[in-house]
Amino acid sequence: MVEVWCVGILVADVIAKPVGKFPERGKLELVEEMELHAGGCALNTGLALAKLGVRVGVIGKVGNDGFGDFLIKQLQQGGVISTGIRRDQTTKTSATMVLVDEEGERSFVHYLGANAKFTLNDIDFDLLKEGKIFHVAGAFLLSGFDGAPMAQALRQAKQLGLITSLDTAWDSQGRWLRLIEPVLPHIDVFIPSFEEAKRISGKQTPEKVADFFLDYGIKIVALKMGEEGAFVKNRQEAYQIPVYPVPVVDATGAGDAFVAGFLFGMLRDWDLKTIGQFANAVGACCVTTMGATAGIKSMQETLQMIK
Repeated sequence: MVEVWCVGILVADVIAKPVGKFPERGKLELVEEMELHAGGCALNTGLALAKLGVRVGVIGKVGNDGFGDFLIKQLQQGGVISTGIRRDQTTKTSATMVLVDEEGERSFVHYLGANAKFTLNDIDFDLLKEGKIFHVAGAFLLSGFDGAPMAQALRQAKQLGLITSLDTAWDSQGRWLRLIEPVLPHIDVFIPSFEEAKRISGKQTPEKVADFFLDYGIKIVALKMGEEGAFVKNRQEAYQIPVYPVPVVDATGAGDAFVAGFLFGMLRDWDLKTIGQFANAVGACCVTTMGATAGIKSMQETLQMIK
C-alpha cells in the first residue's frame, strides 16, 4: 500500500561546484565538479521517503525526452511508484542549473517546462484511494495547477480520508498570498521555508507567521529556517528545533529532505518535537553529499546520527 503520494514538480538538476563567479559574456570558467541529478520538490521528497522505508508514489509531468527518461528511471530505481507521472508530448522536462558556491550556498537558473503543463486533470484520484498522506510540493511553480485547481485537489484528497500537506517554492512573480490563499483552508500540514512563509503572511517572527496559518485551520506549521533549524507549532505547543552540526557539501534538497523526515514522523504518530528533530536530522544528512537525495540515510541510520 502506498502511504504517501507526492504531487508536484519534477526537475533534472545540473549541479556545478564550486562556482565563485559567473563567467564574463562569451568567456568560460572551470569548476571542479558537474553532475546530473534528479530533482524537484515532489521527486526529492518521494525519493527521500523511500530511503527512509516509506512506500511512496509520485504524481507529476515530464516531457518525452532524455531528461524525462532519466527522472522516471531514477524514481523506479529508488523504489518509488511512478505510475502517476504523465508525459507531455509538446513540452520538454523541467530543468535547473544549480550553481553551488564555496560555502555550499546555491543559485538557480530554472526552466519551468512540463511542470507548467501539469493540471488537475493529470491526477488519477483512484490512485489516492490507497494512501495516508497527499503531499503537494512546489506551489508557485505549477502554473497550471496553482490556486483554485490545487485547492480542489487537496479538498478531494481530504474527502478520500488523506492527510493533506503542502510545501512551497519561491514565487518570483510576487503573487504570494493572493495565489495561495484559496489553498490554505484545505491543508492539514504546512511546511514552507521561513522566508516564503514571511512573504505569504506579511509577518516577521516565526510565532506570528505560524499563527497566521493556523488561523486558516491548518493543524501543524513547520517552518524551515536553514542554519537556524526549524520552528514547529500546532495549537497546543511550539518548538524551535536547532540544526545538527554537519559538514555542508551541498544544500540542494535539504528542505525537501526535511519535509520527508516530517511526513515520516507523522506516519509513525510521533510527538511534534520528535518529528521536528527527526526532520532536521534527515535534512542534515542531505547536505553532506552532492545532490538532493544522495545523502539521505535509512530510518535507523538517521536515528543513530541523532544519538
